[in-house]
Amino acid sequence: MENPQPRQLELIIKPVVSKTQRRNMPKNVADVMSRDLITVLPQTPLKEAIQLLAERRITGLPVVDEEDKLVGVISETDLMWQETGVDPPAYIMFLDSVIYLQNPATYEKELHKALGQTVGEVMTTNVITITPEKDLREAAKLMHEKHVRRLPVVDPTGKVIGILTRGDIVRTMASELD
Repeated sequence: MENPQPRQLELIIKPVVSKTQRRNMPKNVADVMSRDLITVLPQTPLKEAIQLLAERRITGLPVVDEEDKLVGVISETDLMWQETGVDPPAYIMFLDSVIYLQNPATYEKELHKALGQTVGEVMTTNVITITPEKDLREAAKLMHEKHVRRLPVVDPTGKVIGILTRGDIVRTMASELD
């Protein structure tokens, strides 16, 4: 009797990613950002921007130039000056001289925001941005450290291609809990 040869079994191994591994996989900003952008121009009337924020239930808008390059952001915080107004800086009089206890330039900037009629007069111009290939964890850390609610996502030319909000990050976290 002949000794039978053991059968060769070919195993096909499929990569399997567990929920835990998927949760720990790095995501980048492009995976999570909103691409459906609403933007305004600096010359947009402030009333129009306020209406957009209210109707869309959003807290801020990227401000772009005619080439879609980011020039600022208008947010609810920028608009609060319209309602609250500003207080003049504290000062003391000494020998017929006025000594300001706070920087008067700050007052002028706040006053300009309170009286502004266009987005460009009220917007924040030193905007913190991020690029689409950055890690989502890095974006979340940046938002937390800089106390911002949104990060415009820009390409290398400065063109706005998306926006990442704290809500986008929280929704991503929630989807990974399943």
